[in-house]
Amino acid sequence: MASHGSKKVIYAALAGNGLIAITKFFAASITGSSAMLSEGIHSLVDTGNQGLLLYGIKRASKPADKKHPFGYGSELYFWAFVVALLIFAVGAGLSIYEGIQKVLDPHPISDPTINFYVLGAALVFEGWAWWIALKEFRTTKGKLGWLEAVTDSKDPTVFTVLFEDSAAMLGLVVAAIGIGVSYYMQIPWMDGAASIVIGVILAGTAFLLAYETKGLLIGEAASTELEAEITNIVSAHPAVTTVNELRTLHRGPNEVLLTLSIDFENTMIVGKLEKVIAELEGDIRARFPQIHRIFIEAQSHRDHVAVAEILNEEA
Repeated sequence: MASHGSKKVIYAALAGNGLIAITKFFAASITGSSAMLSEGIHSLVDTGNQGLLLYGIKRASKPADKKHPFGYGSELYFWAFVVALLIFAVGAGLSIYEGIQKVLDPHPISDPTINFYVLGAALVFEGWAWWIALKEFRTTKGKLGWLEAVTDSKDPTVFTVLFEDSAAMLGLVVAAIGIGVSYYMQIPWMDGAASIVIGVILAGTAFLLAYETKGLLIGEAASTELEAEITNIVSAHPAVTTVNELRTLHRGPNEVLLTLSIDFENTMIVGKLEKVIAELEGDIRARFPQIHRIFIEAQSHRDHVAVAEILNEEA
């Protein structure tokens, strides 16, 4: 399930985009600007996207049941991927279509003053939502670089809003330039060209979001730091001879599944082994509460290597 900070980011973006969409459509209806209409579509799509992310968070919080024994955590990743598709299909598609229509059949727009007021207000609202998303992303990225943090992030809500708002602010600048050139320099088709550029920006944003969320949807491992620390915790136990294999899988931003193959001391009886496994699970969960499910297999190192070789040959 996403963190409280993630929800705050989404609520901020939802409120801002909802108000902005209304004002953009109002301005577009008065001035007949294609670029402003594209911006209205953009904000409307973003508003719907934030609603889908909130729905995804709600669905991801459902408890496990018989049909889905590992829970619904991955639903958030699915809805984040849907958001990327909507940005491409609706936002980018309609903006490019509207722009092409305006370029092929250009007509002058009326006094764009109201457009500039709306674009200025939208830039303030978008900047506010963007700043909230940026602050939340900074707290989660730690010492990682920006690109590395996005690649390693397991919470798509924050970087989705951050990408959306970045594209939105860039689109506002493009719309202002297109409208200004179209009206003041008497080049009507520039308004349509700006709409096409906005569509291209949205298409690029959609591609980046789809690429990142696809990896999460397929299944990504936890960070190498987390896996290394778990290995250290398990290896430090006196009853453990070798950690044969450690595998992790994110089922949600803060929900990790862990499997371990361990070679234990051969002298232990079953009752002692059960106690050691319980101790290991307790130590791991105490250090990493995001690890919800742990499966530990007792296996000799020799047998593990033999099985691995068979699997490699079959592959």
